Amino acid sequence: MKLVIAEKPSVAQSIAKGIGSTEKKDGYLEGNGYVVSWCVGHLVELATPEQYDARYEKWKYEDLPILPKEWQYRVSVGTKKQFKMLQELMKRADVSSLVCATDAGREGELIFRLVYHQAGCKKPFERLWISSMEDEAIKEGFANLKPGTEYDALYEAALCRERADWIVGMNATRLFSTLYGQTLNVGRVMTPTLAMLVMREAEISAFKPEPFYSVSISVAGIMATGERMKEKKDAETLLEAVKKEQKALVSKLAVAEKKEKAPALYDLTGLQRDANRMLGFTAQQTLDYTQSLYEKKLCTYPRTDSRFLTEDMEGILPGLVEKMKEKFGFHGHLVVNPKQVINNKKVSDHHAIIPTMLVNDAVFAELSSGEQKVLSLITARLLAAVGEPAVNRETSIEFLCAGHTFTSKSKQTIRFGWREIWEWILGRKTTDEDKEEEENAANYVDVISEGKSFPVQNPELKEGKTTPKKHFTDVIHFESRQWKYSKCKGAG
Repeated sequence: MKLVIAEKPSVAQSIAKGIGSTEKKDGYLEGNGYVVSWCVGHLVELATPEQYDARYEKWKYEDLPILPKEWQYRVSVGTKKQFKMLQELMKRADVSSLVCATDAGREGELIFRLVYHQAGCKKPFERLWISSMEDEAIKEGFANLKPGTEYDALYEAALCRERADWIVGMNATRLFSTLYGQTLNVGRVMTPTLAMLVMREAEISAFKPEPFYSVSISVAGIMATGERMKEKKDAETLLEAVKKEQKALVSKLAVAEKKEKAPALYDLTGLQRDANRMLGFTAQQTLDYTQSLYEKKLCTYPRTDSRFLTEDMEGILPGLVEKMKEKFGFHGHLVVNPKQVINNKKVSDHHAIIPTMLVNDAVFAELSSGEQKVLSLITARLLAAVGEPAVNRETSIEFLCAGHTFTSKSKQTIRFGWREIWEWILGRKTTDEDKEEEENAANYVDVISEGKSFPVQNPELKEGKTTPKKHFTDVIHFESRQWKYSKCKGAG
């Protein structure tokens, strides 16, 4: 008999169904050679300082830093009943080994290992590592269980993160609280993030808008704008000169067709960023919706940093794409290029987030509004990622008038490629700037060529003001810099 421990009841039920453990008991399911039970989040947590020494109950500067020589753990107050249940199941004489079936990532590994060690269990265990909760994926995962020792580095990485949080948070919070006479919470991640927010808000508060001026003209139906000027009188002088000259020379005309390749599949960060930008969801909301879809077997594992699939998945893509097209009612032609999303070297613990075949049979009315929107986003990304490039015609034209250069740029999509299915599912959202570019593009005619002059129409003085940097959103964007990090294999 093998004891399978999942991270939460809903996941345990899916796993039990997949392996045929259908007999319900109090706190677990049993059958077909398995006992399936679950944790309820973190059952075991790090001990507080006063559990190491009673004197730490009072916060004193002279007691810092608190650096445990031997780390102690305790069972969470609200989960003692479930911990006792798991401990009893581990001790059952007919249970010869265990299966770690918590979420296949760093935190999931930590949850299982802490329960395993706190319960004093010495029985061998294997690891279930799957990226989908579909029945077939579960069965395949159990057919290919891996030795638990292969994930020791993942467990150690989780311990490092957990203990670093404790050391920094516990000591720094007590330090600053005792120094300043009030409770000041400090955290390894929280505090530098807060510092970034404070600095950005200070920049915005200190910002003083400055006016700028420019002159715009219309030539052969094409809107063109001159350079920005700080002084209004300089712009007014230019405006009068343009009105006097009345003609503009086409000094430069460049037209190029550029391919816009299909986007990569979603990793969690990419999905959170788009869901924030397009749907207004916070990062946590997006993760919660995606986790729920995963547990309902409608998408693959969400906590992934990969944007590609593995070679063994190439064969399922045409069928999956066809099913998703049918589900969303798209009847247009879609060329499927599976190799665009296949790269074994860029898949670490989990492949990119994609919908499962079960989406085809899902009743969307039974999903929450948030789940529907996130699932549509994931599906649209899959269908776009395997599509052909979009082709844009980019035109740049410069007019010379009154000794100044006026510039007009436009971009017009001449072949939608992957964008056709993307916009079919999500709808097309255009900004005023997009509309202006398209209108300008439509106005370019064959008579426009370098060296020709045209009458200037509607010269106009425009006034604007500089704007401050934007407030950080829930999904923070770091501008003009690349943040690089290294990670150990299996560190999640």
